[in-house]
Amino acid sequence: MTEHENIGSSFDDFLAQEGGLDEVTAVAVKRVIALQLGQAMKEAGVTKSALARRMHTSRTVVDRVLDPSDSSLTLDTMTRAANAMG
Repeated sequence: MTEHENIGSSFDDFLAQEGGLDEVTAVAVKRVIALQLGQAMKEAGVTKSALARRMHTSRTVVDRVLDPSDSSLTLDTMTRAANAMG
């Protein structure tokens, strides 16, 4: 083993070693979904209130879905939002 065992390793390798890869990946995926959903809504002319009605939920939930920094959502909620947009 060399003196600098992490030389040449990736940031993903570092996060995996530190135990944070899954969390960082989940946050990144949530941000991408939120941005894509927001873009799809804009292109389709769908308001937050309209999406909430399609999802049979409140506008507050839609706000949380569209908030890239809110990582407390369930996969079910995000799936319902995506299905509501087609």
